[in-house]
Amino acid sequence: MSRLVVVSNRVALPGAQQSGGLATALHAALSQRGGVWFGWSGEARAKRSGALHETADGAVSYVTMDLSRKDHNEYYNSFSNRTLWPLLHFRPDLVDYSRETFEGYRRVNALFADALAKLVKAGDLVWVHDYHLFPLGALLRERGVKARIGFFLHTPLPSADLLSALPDHARVFSRLTAYDLLGFQTARDLDHYRDYVRMVAGGHLLDEQRLRAPDGREFRAGAFPISIDTDLIATQAVTAVRQPPVRRLQESLAGRVLAIGVDRLDYSKGLPERFAAYGRLFHNQKDARGRISFLQIAPPSRSEVPEYRHLRERLEQQAGHINGMFADPEWVPIRYVNRSYAHSTLTGFYRLAQVGVVTPFRDGMNLVAKEFVAAQNEADPGVLVLSCFAGAADEMDAALIVNPFDIDGVAEALHAASTMPREERRERWQTLMTRLREHNIGKWCSEFLRELQQTGKPPPAGERRSGERRQAERRGNRRDDNGGRAAAR
Repeated sequence: MSRLVVVSNRVALPGAQQSGGLATALHAALSQRGGVWFGWSGEARAKRSGALHETADGAVSYVTMDLSRKDHNEYYNSFSNRTLWPLLHFRPDLVDYSRETFEGYRRVNALFADALAKLVKAGDLVWVHDYHLFPLGALLRERGVKARIGFFLHTPLPSADLLSALPDHARVFSRLTAYDLLGFQTARDLDHYRDYVRMVAGGHLLDEQRLRAPDGREFRAGAFPISIDTDLIATQAVTAVRQPPVRRLQESLAGRVLAIGVDRLDYSKGLPERFAAYGRLFHNQKDARGRISFLQIAPPSRSEVPEYRHLRERLEQQAGHINGMFADPEWVPIRYVNRSYAHSTLTGFYRLAQVGVVTPFRDGMNLVAKEFVAAQNEADPGVLVLSCFAGAADEMDAALIVNPFDIDGVAEALHAASTMPREERRERWQTLMTRLREHNIGKWCSEFLRELQQTGKPPPAGERRSGERRQAERRGNRRDDNGGRAAAR
């Protein structure tokens, strides 16, 4: 079995509290195979970048690199999060591009490549994660690395037209052809990349899985929807309801329906429109007043970026306006909380909720949607209201699928979810839960690594046809970018 080298912006060090299933799955794969997890140390105080720190845990080494404030600001705060993040979430109007920050992004990736080239062995599998490290594979090839290298993008990928609007886009996206296997969240993201290769980068599509770069190099790309540790979340939620914060929340509801949203405070999450839908529900449905409480947990992020400060101010004003209009002395419509909670506590909140609200404008997958379903009480489960623009919607069509730009449609779905008969709720939940148990985070991890291990080997004809059928089915199940299915079936 090949040794595994994981590369990500941040490293989940042994002993640190893990917030989700991805770190757990990668730790398990590393422990099984042995290997290295490499990334930034989290330190941005050094005068010069490059200092390495290594710790070992069994057969796994954790190697991290310090960055100077200048390098961290240009690579992470600026180019990754103010240039690439808005572009990848279909917001070219918010893209802040400069050649200086692009050079910082390239420089840090080169520093990572210099260190990694000394660690990687010929038979290793190298797995690079996310948009912070787009050019890393090409930089490793330039340094003579012959190992198989895979890349997985956790965000959405926009159309070829939007990608090519980025200055220097070829030095970012065309360099992805150096990887042996590219993984995307959905078939739609995969098709966008294939279009970029064909129409912009000058490459060719060989079949449903294989592509050829302009230099003749062949590589693969596929859709690998990420998932969760389904059984762990389900077990954790049962235990979490006994925690004091969860019990206090339950007591405060006094038997009312709880609808919950948990999102990082980000413009891609559609939070102002979600709040508007709450207000529309109370305006249109008088029976909802005093019956439903909405809990929105939105930990602040990137508070130094003006767009995020303005978003927080807008949400505070909206929540105050709606509460002022509809609240009474015994009930507040929206509980808006700007703080984070332990993951175990969140699963208890999910289990209390009868409605899960996940309505982003764009999301690579959105694991909150999956965790909400996994945390539910099988005997009396809640209902998921899910944006058609979240990657999870491709797999979770038993949820109430909504267009987050349709305020009235979201309000109607919220009302339908909060009044749905138990039998229909159980039927929808069982469909969703069966899928989550079949396709958990462990299976996602093993499928990607198995595919990466096989790169360079042509699949048998039967397997190739099977793969082509799967890709065709995924495309057939895609939602149109301009809308979605009706909120309720």
